[in-house]
Parts: sequence; C-alpha cells; structure tokens
Amino acid sequence: MTPITTLGFDADDTLWHNERVFRLTEERFATLLADYSEKNHLTDRLLAAERRNVLHYGYGVKGFTLSMIETAIEVTDGKVPADVIAEILEAGRDMLSHPVDPLPYVEETLKAVKDDYRLVLITKGDLFDQERKVSASGLDVYFDAIEIVSEKNADTYKTLFSRHGTGPTEAMMIGNSLKSDILPALEAGAFGAHVPHDITWALEEADAPHGSDRFFRLDHIGKLPQLLARLS
Repeated sequence: MTPITTLGFDADDTLWHNERVFRLTEERFATLLADYSEKNHLTDRLLAAERRNVLHYGYGVKGFTLSMIETAIEVTDGKVPADVIAEILEAGRDMLSHPVDPLPYVEETLKAVKDDYRLVLITKGDLFDQERKVSASGLDVYFDAIEIVSEKNADTYKTLFSRHGTGPTEAMMIGNSLKSDILPALEAGAFGAHVPHDITWALEEADAPHGSDRFFRLDHIGKLPQLLARLS
C-alpha cells in the first residue's frame, strides 16, 4: 500500500455546517416572493440561475445573492419592488456573518491525525467569506496550509498535494462532495474518503465511483483515524 503522508480536507459541510445556511436563506427568499411565484417553481428558477452564473460569479454567498436578485427580476417580469431587492441584499449580508458551527467529531479527528500527517485545508468559494469561516471556526490552528481555490479539479489536487506534500499518490482528500472533493482527487491519483452530509447542493451531486481501491466512504469524519490505521 502506498504510504499516505498528506491529508486534504474540504471545509463547507465537511468541517462545519454551510448548506443549511443557504437552505434557510432560500426559505426567506421564497417568503419574499410568495406573491409572485409558487415555492417549488421559484426554487427551480433559482437553481437554474445559479447554474448559469457559477461560471461568472464563482461559488459562495455573493454569487448566490446575485442569482436571487436575477431570479426575483425574472419571476416578477421586472416589477420586483425595491424593498424586496433590499431584503435580498440583507439576507446575503446575514449569510456572510452567520456563526460557523463545526460538525461533530471534527476537532477531535484533526487533533488525532495532526502529528502523523500534513494537513491541508482545500476549499472553494469567495475568498473573504472562506477566510472568515476558517478563522471563526477556530480550526485553522490544525492545518499546515490553507488553500482557497476557484475550482476543484484534478489539476488543483495535483498542484496542491505536490506543493504541500509528497504528491497526490501519497495524499488523501476528505470531503462531503463526490463531485468536487472525491472524483477529481481520485483522477489526480490520490485517495478519496467521502463523508456524506445530510444536505447536498444540487450542483454538487454525482455518482460514487466503482472499482477504485482508493475510494472509501465514512459514516462520519470521526472514523477517519481508523481508516488511516487500516491503510498504514
């Protein structure tokens, strides 16, 4: 078995709650537009806007807020009141100051593996917001490096695991998103440990890989040390 020297950790919904904040804001958005659109239709329109806009605005709260404004304009045929736009902007600002709540088992797991591996936090999204969440979580002290990237693909993992470790073949990526955390890491030659979260953004959904001896699924992140011990 190839030795593992470096562990990459996703942040949002792997180390702390994130998607539930977006879902709560979607509920708030639906209430604001209730006079103009049925909730399920509005949610579909918002997702379509996010899908279009992610290439322009990137991931995170700011792009999400712009997508909400665009959707509000669409479903009201350009008649959305200014006070509703103001409420949407306020909802976005509230998201940018939302408390950061680490998920169960996270801190004890990071403590357990820190002395034996290089730990790299690899997250995508808005730079300022991701920096805020990393600091507010209090988990930054466990990491040897923190990388905030615009996209996660095989080249991203090859570069970062070579920069901060001994290359992707001796690294493992741990995360909740098959699409962003696991599949591109496997493509880069790394190990992948999928830790499912109970809420997954539609644009992050993907099928699990088949036939890879480098892919593992963990019920929760607290089982990571056992997996690493088994592979060592």
